[in-house]
Amino acid sequence: MKRTTIIEIIVMLYVILFLYTGISKIMEYGVFKEQLAESPILAPMASLVARGLPIVEFLLVVLLAVPRWRLKGFYASTGLMIAFTIYIIVLMSFNDQLPCSCGGVLAALSWGQHIVFNGVFIVLGIVGVILERKVRRTAADYWHAIVKQPDHSI
Repeated sequence: MKRTTIIEIIVMLYVILFLYTGISKIMEYGVFKEQLAESPILAPMASLVARGLPIVEFLLVVLLAVPRWRLKGFYASTGLMIAFTIYIIVLMSFNDQLPCSCGGVLAALSWGQHIVFNGVFIVLGIVGVILERKVRRTAADYWHAIVKQPDHSI
């Protein structure tokens, strides 16, 4: 399978994830905000997170969808998934019965399943970064070779 095909598959998975969770959070805003307010970590800033997180997820979709911004999108998406995972691990140290504020069917996952799910997306993000960098390096090498070719047509 070509690198670009793998990159596109990873992009589509991330886009589906962030669109789905962002839309779910907006559609169930009241529930999402209440669940954040129950978090021992995010309670003081529940309103800000409830408004900001869907926007961040939609911005990540744009970064990933635009090839020029894709590498930044992979870095940011992977970073966000790492942050979510750390948050879950810290949250579990307080109480593993707290409600999930992920939105949609993801809220049905146990905390352990969330960590595995997030881990898969972290790995996909890292693979996306590596492959996107290789594709860019290959393209840059190709264009540098063309530009450096001497013109012997005279």
